Amino acid sequence: MKTIPQILQESHTIAVVGLSNNPEKASNEVAHYLQQHGYRIVPVNPVYAGQQILGETVYASLQEAADALAPLGRRIDIVDCFRKSEDIPPLAKDAIAVRAGCLWMQLGIENQSAADLARAAGLEVVMNRCMKIEHRALGA
Repeated sequence: MKTIPQILQESHTIAVVGLSNNPEKASNEVAHYLQQHGYRIVPVNPVYAGQQILGETVYASLQEAADALAPLGRRIDIVDCFRKSEDIPPLAKDAIAVRAGCLWMQLGIENQSAADLARAAGLEVVMNRCMKIEHRALGA
């Protein structure tokens, strides 16, 4: 089991599920911050599919995002979830299907059954933590 600093240091591509195009929303603020700190952000939100958020194409699903990255030799390292806790189990299954390295549930989001499923498949799991706060804590 990796530590949060290890996860953040070893990851490059972050699929942000539930990314909003509203700069005042937490998902947008966190994704923008991560983008400014060298991470590749891959927006996943069926409402905005085909549009651009933060200069990146929005995908309708994790599978669609993973399929778009594959020809570039990239994969999703972290699935960062900005969804309600009860919406996480299907995302955990999708994260497993695309062979992501980590299922990350943002601050206030916890789902033990999804976490157990992801861990059993070999994914790292972080619950109820903000990626921006954790990254800042590294002194980056």
